[in-house]
Amino acid sequence: MVTDIRGWAHGLGFSQIGVAGVDLSSAEAGLLAWLSNGYHGEMDYMQAHGLKRARPAELVPGTLSVITARMDYLPRTTPEGWQAIEFDRLKRPGEGVVSAYARGRDYHKVLRSRLQKLSERIAQAVGPFGHRVFTDSAPVLEAELAARSGQGWRGKHTLVLSREAGSMFFLGEIYVDIALPESLPVTEHCGSCSACIDICPTQAIVGPGRLDARRCISYLTIEHAGAIPEALRPLMGNRIYGCDDCQLACPWNKFAQRSALPDFDEREGLAGGQLADLFAWSEEEFLRRTEGGPIRRIGHERWLRNIAVALGNALRASGDPSLRAALQARADHPSALVREHVAWALGQG
Repeated sequence: MVTDIRGWAHGLGFSQIGVAGVDLSSAEAGLLAWLSNGYHGEMDYMQAHGLKRARPAELVPGTLSVITARMDYLPRTTPEGWQAIEFDRLKRPGEGVVSAYARGRDYHKVLRSRLQKLSERIAQAVGPFGHRVFTDSAPVLEAELAARSGQGWRGKHTLVLSREAGSMFFLGEIYVDIALPESLPVTEHCGSCSACIDICPTQAIVGPGRLDARRCISYLTIEHAGAIPEALRPLMGNRIYGCDDCQLACPWNKFAQRSALPDFDEREGLAGGQLADLFAWSEEEFLRRTEGGPIRRIGHERWLRNIAVALGNALRASGDPSLRAALQARADHPSALVREHVAWALGQG
């Protein structure tokens, strides 16, 4: 059955399928410690669901196995040496840098629909069965399940790493009430490498496998709703949505795979866009350009907040008067959050 599932999944664009059991009790202590340290920041849902994340059979009663799926997301046209190219973007202060995964269609939509199709294909073979599909959408320990099912190992940055595909992939799950043979986990291959820890701009990786989300640029630009701490703003550079630094520095990502799907192709303006141009987007234009993409979820206000910080950093680096003009155009924005970040940015140069 698992061999058949792998074949059907491959036809739907998935790169790898695994099967995990439902006993994640050995992960509970680490989860509780992470929460007690406050490393989840304002992601209150992490605290609210508590240990249900580590108990699949409590989240979905009747679950006997978890099918895990990996889907690569680098755009089809990604050139060789892409990691160096992405690092070069960070050296151009006037350019807004969006995390690679967010430049195309919203992965939640892509994976969820294809996981559902996979579930339907399984039902054709075995008959009706209980199942529920997830992709970063519920209290699920995705990385833990992926590691236990042979998708890879947990890197020191906490992401799942594969010898064949690096870490540039999405994860999804199907909780099923069918007992399937579990996949064998793989061994770890980080060794003494600390590239991801060393490169982090805000030192959010506080130790191997320990991430303080409150310092993570991905958290600050996406999950965090309020003002970005002033001490961290200069460290954000020109990153306006997410951060890929720990993945760009990882040697294993030289093996990252291109997606075969057009869904993850880069949208215009989200790769190489100039900060001043992106900052000028009206809310209507923001909604139009981000329709169907993951960026839309943060809303126009946070989009402007993030870009204001990047413009401030660019102004400090270059003194370009056009950047000051772009900021001044938003100085009287109706949002107090935007105004505060614009004022900070104008004070940088």
